Amino acid sequence: MAEGQQPALHDLTTVLRAPDVAISAPDGQIHATGAHGLYRHDRRILALLEAGVEEAELVPTGARATGAEQVVFQGTVRKHTDRTLDPMLRYVRERQVGEETDRGRDKGQGQCQHRGPRRDLDADDRPVEVLRESWTVHNATEAPAELAFFVTSAGDFAAMDAVKSGAPAALVPPDAGREGARWTLGGTTVRLVPERAADEVTAADGVVRWVWRVTVPARGSWQLRLTATQYEDSSHRSPEEPVPFLPPRPVRPLALTPPASVTAAGGDAVRLLGRGLEDLDGLLLADPDSTDDSFLAAGSPWFFTLFGRDSIWAARFLLPLSTELAGGTLRVLAARQGTRYDARTEEQPGRIPHEIRRAPVDIDDPDKSKRLYVPPLYYGTIDATPLWVCLLRDAWRAGLPDAEVAELLPTLRAALKWQTGPGDPDGDGFCEYQGSEGNGLSNQGWKDSGDGIRWADGTIARRPLALCEVQGYAHEAALAGAELLDAFAGKETGEGERWRSWAAELRDRFREAFWVTDEHGTYPVIALDGDKRAVTGPSSNMAHLLGTGLLNEEESALVAEHLAGPALNSGYGLRTLSSRTDGYNPLSYHCGSVWPHDTAIAVLGLASEGHHKQARALAEGLLRAGVAFGYRMPELFGGTDHAAGEPVLAYPASCRPQAWSAAGGVAVAGYLAGWPSVPLARD
Repeated sequence: MAEGQQPALHDLTTVLRAPDVAISAPDGQIHATGAHGLYRHDRRILALLEAGVEEAELVPTGARATGAEQVVFQGTVRKHTDRTLDPMLRYVRERQVGEETDRGRDKGQGQCQHRGPRRDLDADDRPVEVLRESWTVHNATEAPAELAFFVTSAGDFAAMDAVKSGAPAALVPPDAGREGARWTLGGTTVRLVPERAADEVTAADGVVRWVWRVTVPARGSWQLRLTATQYEDSSHRSPEEPVPFLPPRPVRPLALTPPASVTAAGGDAVRLLGRGLEDLDGLLLADPDSTDDSFLAAGSPWFFTLFGRDSIWAARFLLPLSTELAGGTLRVLAARQGTRYDARTEEQPGRIPHEIRRAPVDIDDPDKSKRLYVPPLYYGTIDATPLWVCLLRDAWRAGLPDAEVAELLPTLRAALKWQTGPGDPDGDGFCEYQGSEGNGLSNQGWKDSGDGIRWADGTIARRPLALCEVQGYAHEAALAGAELLDAFAGKETGEGERWRSWAAELRDRFREAFWVTDEHGTYPVIALDGDKRAVTGPSSNMAHLLGTGLLNEEESALVAEHLAGPALNSGYGLRTLSSRTDGYNPLSYHCGSVWPHDTAIAVLGLASEGHHKQARALAEGLLRAGVAFGYRMPELFGGTDHAAGEPVLAYPASCRPQAWSAAGGVAVAGYLAGWPSVPLARD
């Protein structure tokens, strides 16, 4: 990997238990390269962890994940002096990340917890186990085997954004001995400790090397265990630095158990569902200000924190299984809702945040045209606010207790007010964004790359932009808000009726401004540009309009026809941009790739409006891709053509697992297996 390039992830092995993640080569080795490393709270604490046998070659023979946080690597040890065909020595390397607590889990279940007070920060000033690893060497011969087993390790404390940008990081000098090593930077100390002292230790150029000279008994085995711990002194944390999100604790099972009728069917859909639930369990974090409120981190490794849009959609996909996750997500975001105008963070009254990190993101944009700087608490999103309202209504319909909903009514009112205030800066009746005036995000919908919104001829659309799907979200949010206000404030207040009237007017405005007929057919365009022109070229964004109430029956059928057509349906899921446009590239981040969550939104939207033939075609295509990825859905993948015999292609830098991809896969698997959807109305 050249310096300054984002490292690839598609061929790496990831195990995680938020906020910890280990990323290695498929054989388990953590090399000092690319995204390899052991991470905690968006910081790489170990950059190197390799093991081997002197004068021998390790030959990997397989790996098996035993959970989101656990993996077992196996292989053989081929000594240079071996002359036999059959391997006589084999190894088993077991890795587990995350704090070892009594999580009370059943296999395949996620976690959540009761609401509670802020955790005492001093309680976190203690060593925390981040990784446990064991090596076992088995000897199948009739004679003892003399081996020199070694482990090498190094730490660099690189920030996640620096790793993502491909920036080089200097190794931190270790304090090393035969009984372990310690790395310290600022208030953070990391220790790597073997269960038994090494026979030899050396340290050079920031790398520690331990050697154990051992005898593996005939027909016996030898084992070594390693533990990595982190200690963080909170007194070194700056006042501006957000308190890191925490593993959910104390824990009780989150009811993410699908109906028995679904799991009994077996097959690929159930395997996709099961792996998705395991990964989602590994992505759970909790609010340090209310430790019983859990949510899903957006994805590993680049987005291992709270993202408004991503966390909302993930919780929404999972509502048929549980409302607890939705409740936690709603409260965590509500607690950080904007209350003022701040150009640096793009905070606005009523706005739901885009992301919260421990430290700012400060990297070069991929096109090198500007520096991307995102503060730790950042509000640059156009869609999280209406989506928050939609999740609140859907969670209430699915059974979220009235008392929990009532507590959030002030947030609801402020969010609705944002739609017609700061969310519509020019007062034309559409939610739109200019993009960051500083170094924040230029595009602030879910397609947030700089080139994510294009015309059919490939030209990048000029901001400000009013995205089609955001108008759908806003329309649904207005109706959802009206339903909730009628139920909790009373119809006599007139609040609900005012929002229903606003939604009806938006429907008319949208129909007039967003629908076009051209060489691609009749369809709603992706956006209105800065000159209020319709940005032509069919895209997946139109799928997000289904189920929002913005389309009539005829319009819904036209959208369904486009989504099922070969230009958007790749056979592995929904392309983000029509393959018949000049801007299409099957491996473009937002202009031709397939995003599982995007396909899941289309599937559920089509199903909600009765287009089950088209919904099933997209769902089966996504399942086909899920099988190719070993049932662990990536953030995105290439928009290749299944009908033409093209294989599924990985997008190299794609996060895996990703919360809304895993949850979207669960939702699609559930649809194929026939589980019930969220009720259309509260009983």
